Amino acid sequence: MDLQLKDKVIIVSGGAKGIGEGISKVLAGEGAIPFIIGRNEQDNKATVAEIAAAGGKAYQFAAELTEPSACEVAVKTVLDKMGRIDGLVNNAGVNDGVGLASGNYEAFIASLHKNVVHYYLLAHHALPALRQSKGPIVNISSKTAETGQGNTSGYAAANGGRNALTREWAVELLQDGIRVNAIIVAECWTPLYEKWIRTLENPEEKLKSIVAKIPLENRMTTAEEIANMTAFLLSPKSSHTTGQLIHVDGGYVHLDRALVRQ
Repeated sequence: MDLQLKDKVIIVSGGAKGIGEGISKVLAGEGAIPFIIGRNEQDNKATVAEIAAAGGKAYQFAAELTEPSACEVAVKTVLDKMGRIDGLVNNAGVNDGVGLASGNYEAFIASLHKNVVHYYLLAHHALPALRQSKGPIVNISSKTAETGQGNTSGYAAANGGRNALTREWAVELLQDGIRVNAIIVAECWTPLYEKWIRTLENPEEKLKSIVAKIPLENRMTTAEEIANMTAFLLSPKSSHTTGQLIHVDGGYVHLDRALVRQ
């Protein structure tokens, strides 16, 4: 299927590592031009080089998105370089473990800046260009907003905000023909996930117990599977889909665990 993304300029925040890297590479494989925005220039450039080596096009800009002014500068940089923006993928963030008991005001607010404030700011600053292109927005979100996790109040609240903003923007931007959707991630294998699992006691056993609870095929979701859905939602092939929270999780959130064969 031709997703009709050739030469489309797509901002991908956090597009150099983990799920974001998967999204950037799949978009480039579809002929789009991902513009990676992330804090680590070395990582950004490495992913751009890998995309180029595979025959694709990509660009990058290093920005600390927790700083509000950096979001505006990043969008302006994309427009100065490319002249247009055809889509936005809000992806950057981290499950930072700011809990109710273990956190404090400063840590909680910092977590919101890491995980949801820049979603708003990138969309806000990109909006004039997105209106011109009728470019869609895809917000990457997490199951924590729906299931809870424990000891991660900041991240859970931020993801609840991501989901709410998805629905709110889908309504606000109807008249502009801009579609807005979210992908809800559950158990997806990334370098950050691997780093987290190795902080636990008996990490191999813990991973085995998590995988056993994933209904479809008892395996982790891959970054490429998240990326494939992202590409579809950015594509005109999903032209009548907006305001949706789409779970790419092997049934982890919604299917009855009692039905899972151990």
